[in-house]
Amino acid sequence: MKDYITIIGGGLAGCEAAYQIAKQKIKVKLYEMKPHKYSPAHHNKDLAEIVCSNSFKSNLLTNACGLLKEELRRLDSLLIRLADETKVPAGQALAVDREIFAKRVTEEIKKNPYIEVIHKEVTNIKEMLQEGMVILATGPLTSEELACQIQEITGQDKLYFYDAAAPILQKDSINFNVAFYGDRYSQEKKKEETQEQWKQRLAKQENEEQSYINLPMNQEEYENFCQELVQAEVVTLHEFEKREIFEGCMPIEIMAKRGLDTLRFGPLKPVGFDDPRTAKRPYAVVQLRQDNKQASLYNLVGFQTNLKYGEQKRIFRKIPGLEQAEFVKLGVMHRNTYINASQLLDETYCLKSMPNLYFAGQITGVEGYVESISSGLVAGLNVANDFENRRKKYHFSEYTVIGALAKYISTPNDKFQPMNANFGILPELEGKKIRDKKERYQKLAKRSLENLRV
Repeated sequence: MKDYITIIGGGLAGCEAAYQIAKQKIKVKLYEMKPHKYSPAHHNKDLAEIVCSNSFKSNLLTNACGLLKEELRRLDSLLIRLADETKVPAGQALAVDREIFAKRVTEEIKKNPYIEVIHKEVTNIKEMLQEGMVILATGPLTSEELACQIQEITGQDKLYFYDAAAPILQKDSINFNVAFYGDRYSQEKKKEETQEQWKQRLAKQENEEQSYINLPMNQEEYENFCQELVQAEVVTLHEFEKREIFEGCMPIEIMAKRGLDTLRFGPLKPVGFDDPRTAKRPYAVVQLRQDNKQASLYNLVGFQTNLKYGEQKRIFRKIPGLEQAEFVKLGVMHRNTYINASQLLDETYCLKSMPNLYFAGQITGVEGYVESISSGLVAGLNVANDFENRRKKYHFSEYTVIGALAKYISTPNDKFQPMNANFGILPELEGKKIRDKKERYQKLAKRSLENLRV
């Protein structure tokens, strides 16, 4: 066993992991291929380059990402500290000067006596794994060659090279005066039931955790919705991403442009449903599928989209029953290599089949800057413990955002997709349900910080 830990990737997660390991006075070799080679989205020679928005999102504790940042501050996160130092005016959000931020991270990492930065592309992970402990933090733009090796190591037939994900929303923001439970196959049982038996079964379903929630539309509502989709603004993809949009995950706005009835014969088909309000088949139906075990999150079935975030909120809230929808994740369609962590990793981001290999960053299925830093911190703390042959593992409480994220990515899920920080992945508060959102989030934040332990 070598006397150092190897980290592959000098992004947000890799740098945070390196710092946490070095704090334990353990040597780190941090591999970063820049400036000798750049991904299609990177341009800055420094470590921890931010390639999209310069915002680390809200600082408010009533925002899940704001709460996650506060947890990380209390755990001595290097990157959150440097983000605070390099912030620029952004109201209640934490936004940074991206050039100064990357420069400061590089300075702090390179001056640390326990960290050696090696500017070289890694092409053989297996060789490194034979002799030591490794954290793989190569990010959502992992090279094809490295991705093939990860496939072999993890035993996966494929990695998820392109993120075509539908929006996810909180169940308690759905209007159940419109929405109803059930799938189209169970609805067909109505043919064998009296009207009263059918109503009783639907009432019973409403008291249970159901896999599907349905939102019926009449013809006018459907046609107005399609028109909005056709006219909406979309995100411009990079050239290297455009080649990869294929028929199997066609954006819903593209389907809408193919004809007025396309969606009604596709993801919004009403076959097998009756609207409980009218006892008649609706013109179209939007389906929501349960997205977590607690049944607090649901995704819009078939709603992969490349619409701008503001447009998604505006248009999808026009769907009957979603007027007050709270989205925890909006739809995306872009290059994003990640493993099926729900089958492969434990809550410490360790590969269950290979205890000397950890993953960190967006390749694990966490999404966002702060979330990547969080995964790097957890992986770094745990790989350092393993290196020192300590039996203790850092399992953060699921009542914290950092722990809930780790639990989300490591919980078996046949429909696994990347997730960012949100209150929907935290366990519900005990006792009487609090309807006021701000009060509920304040209590969740208070509980989280009370349960933050290292």
